[in-house]
Amino acid sequence: MAPPKLPVIDLTVKNLDPTSSSWITKCDEVTVALEEHGCFIAMYDGVSQDLEDAIFLATQELFNLPTEVKVLNTSNAPYHGYVGQIPTMPLYEGLGIENTTTTEGAEIFTKLMWPSGNESFCTSALMYSKAVAELDQIVMGMVAKSYGIEQHYKSLLRSTVYVLRFNKYLCPKGNEDKYLGMIPHTDNSVMTILHQKQVKGLQIKTKDGQWIEVDPSPSSFIVMAGDACMAWTNGRIEAPCHNVIMEANQERFSLGLFTYIRDLKIEIPQKLIDEDHLRRFKEFDHYKYLEYHRNTNEGKTSKCRIKSYCGI
Repeated sequence: MAPPKLPVIDLTVKNLDPTSSSWITKCDEVTVALEEHGCFIAMYDGVSQDLEDAIFLATQELFNLPTEVKVLNTSNAPYHGYVGQIPTMPLYEGLGIENTTTTEGAEIFTKLMWPSGNESFCTSALMYSKAVAELDQIVMGMVAKSYGIEQHYKSLLRSTVYVLRFNKYLCPKGNEDKYLGMIPHTDNSVMTILHQKQVKGLQIKTKDGQWIEVDPSPSSFIVMAGDACMAWTNGRIEAPCHNVIMEANQERFSLGLFTYIRDLKIEIPQKLIDEDHLRRFKEFDHYKYLEYHRNTNEGKTSKCRIKSYCGI
């Protein structure tokens, strides 16, 4: 039997026409993929080849900075700032730009890393973040259309903020063929969009316990639901467990754009609650959930943190 694969959905500009007769079908295709797998591979041309080359060059430039500079990237929210040298993930190192789709957010991070300035890095990070945020809004809008909750999503969108994470996985050393780069986990975001270039490593766990290895291809982005999306959709869409497995003699860089809701409590749209779908989650503050994730034993050890935090 062939190993399972993630669905691939064409979200290139030429195939995105909300006025077309096939639009509802496309929206349903995206929603069903998220309901069945928690994620899918999007073919998306909003990031040009030049921009992709520029952002991965900027990524390598960022990780070449001294550790004493990178650790200045701090945040009160887990995995928003610098992460590195963790015993359970010795191969992993990451940094994050908060409010990355704003000029101010990109400039603050750039000045922190390069006090004398680095205009090319700042420009690449801002342009890339804006382009991928458009993909996030396309997907979220399609889900909202499919569920008939467009107005509810518009209120969320006004409170949406983005974090861009730069990820590096060191080349493993030792005698084994494969090494754990990132421990199995779900994301604490509403939605995550991952982009890996050439080097494999990302694995997604299916609902029946199989692991799918994601094979990167040009112009492909992995769109993945986070814990907050599971609560918002009343459990219709579940955040998939995923990890990163590194092979010997390989170094890996990837990018992740994470969606968060600030200054607005996330609640289930009334339309998603009925006799067949009773309310499963209480409304919650997304950033307080992040604090729970990082600062409590239950948040660190629960098999499903979002259920433990605000489940009914």
